[in-house]
Amino acid sequence: MSSTSETNVTSYLDTKDSGPSEETGDAVGVLMWFGALMLRAGNTATRTREWIDVIARQMGFAAVAVSLSLDSITVSVRRSGEWVTTMREIGPPGINAWRIAELEQLARTVGPGDMPRDIAARLAKIESTAPRYSTVTIATAVGAASAGFAFLNGAATRETIAAAIGGGIGQWLRLLMSHRQLNQYGAAALSAIVASGIYVLAAALARYAGFGFAHYPAGFIASVLFLIPGFPLIAGLFDLLQYQTVAAMSRLAYGVMILLAVAFGLSIVVEAAGIDLSRQPSLELAYPQKLLLRAIASFVAGGAFAMLFSSSPQTILAAGILALGANSLRLVLNDIGMMLAPASYLAALAIGLVAVVADQRFSIPRMAMIVAPTIIMMPGLYAFEMIVLFNRGKMLDALQASASCAFIVGALAMGLATARFFSPK
Repeated sequence: MSSTSETNVTSYLDTKDSGPSEETGDAVGVLMWFGALMLRAGNTATRTREWIDVIARQMGFAAVAVSLSLDSITVSVRRSGEWVTTMREIGPPGINAWRIAELEQLARTVGPGDMPRDIAARLAKIESTAPRYSTVTIATAVGAASAGFAFLNGAATRETIAAAIGGGIGQWLRLLMSHRQLNQYGAAALSAIVASGIYVLAAALARYAGFGFAHYPAGFIASVLFLIPGFPLIAGLFDLLQYQTVAAMSRLAYGVMILLAVAFGLSIVVEAAGIDLSRQPSLELAYPQKLLLRAIASFVAGGAFAMLFSSSPQTILAAGILALGANSLRLVLNDIGMMLAPASYLAALAIGLVAVVADQRFSIPRMAMIVAPTIIMMPGLYAFEMIVLFNRGKMLDALQASASCAFIVGALAMGLATARFFSPK
């Protein structure tokens, strides 16, 4: 254990409020710390409550009650007839699938003989671990994910390259602002402006060099896909299904605010560049070749987004394979005539079922497996059309696009929710 971790443990436990007993105060402090790290890493309130209850029982508490929201946690415990209630703030939300996995593993291995300071030392080590991937690595991965998503939505080679450049630079700027702890909503809006603006600039340079380039929305929207708050939106959905209403609504509100900030940034670039709303012409490819390229693009996009969430290499590989299978299923079903909403429902159901099995057998957090493959199936083009058409006052067309977007998003949500019925309590 490093001296830094030892200092963190000592300062955290020794600055707690005075309580009925030192042992109880230390134990409650550990529970609060564990819960705050879980929520700050992006895990659901439901799973956080379950693991807090597991640790509390191992510590000898007779009863535990937990209240969670996006920015605070309250824990009440009972031991030897005395109740202790504590509350603390959590801090700005983030996403770290590796940390979620480590915290769940810690909760599984806590035994009745473990002292609060021993558990606190393990928490300090997890919290102080440096990011798994460098800023350049993550920005490169996001560029690859943007390229994959652009191809899946019908973009040509030039648009795919431009989307990769815009997405990579936009993510690099976003990480830079995050490290400086700037406001997340402002950072999302500015990242959207930069990412989509770089795409437009690449298009202009391509046309100046003599290459044909049209401002179709497929590549444009792909350049900002990394800004979709998939983790909080899906976590909020799962919490809502488990009656964790306060946590769910605060997460959903946070996700919606991020989306509005991204929409604001996109709207500025759309009006300045005059983006063409017409759909991308279909690529002339043999169907076997199209299936192969779709599979590769799905694997790359799913794995790259898993890397964005700080997943382990094994989880990145698993998420890429899951994205390959689920998204290929969705697209094939749509090719043979099934509407996109039911095809999306079946693909999301498959993702959810695989995530349940991975959680049970390999201890891989479900959120780490679910979010990345689901994001690449989000109806970005419909959402883009909705934003632009509303801005231009074309209400009927905008409502049609928003209805299509809502049906597909709802189908994805219901597919993931249905899979939870197959999960043991």
